[in-house]
Amino acid sequence: MQHIPSITDAELEVMRILWTNPDRLSSEIVKIMADRMDWSPNTTRTLLNRLVQKQAVGVKLDNSAKRFQLFYPLVSEQEYLRSETKSFVKKLYGGSWRPMLAHFLEDEKLNTQEIEALKALFDDNGSDKQQEKRDR
Repeated sequence: MQHIPSITDAELEVMRILWTNPDRLSSEIVKIMADRMDWSPNTTRTLLNRLVQKQAVGVKLDNSAKRFQLFYPLVSEQEYLRSETKSFVKKLYGGSWRPMLAHFLEDEKLNTQEIEALKALFDDNGSDKQQEKRDR
């Protein structure tokens, strides 16, 4: 897995735009963030520049008009979520999923459908691990 840069909450808002629709002009991103977050154009451009410096976002020139820059994510949403989840579990639960799940389930009541979906995920996870052991 590639190194995932640290992304602030504000930068994450910009990343969400790019994950939804890559290859956005800076002017489009500025407009979306002004509508969504009431940010000034300078705020959005600063965040875009930070994301480029962190190598979370790439930039290229639009072929149809050389002066326009297109921004695109270099880190996928899935990679980012996986990295942040692992970091969260490590930081708060010493890297162990069991206490995290126990803590979550103490506070949340799941319906039957949610419980069945979780059971299926656990079953799939367990069968994958068993297959890996057999393959070794």
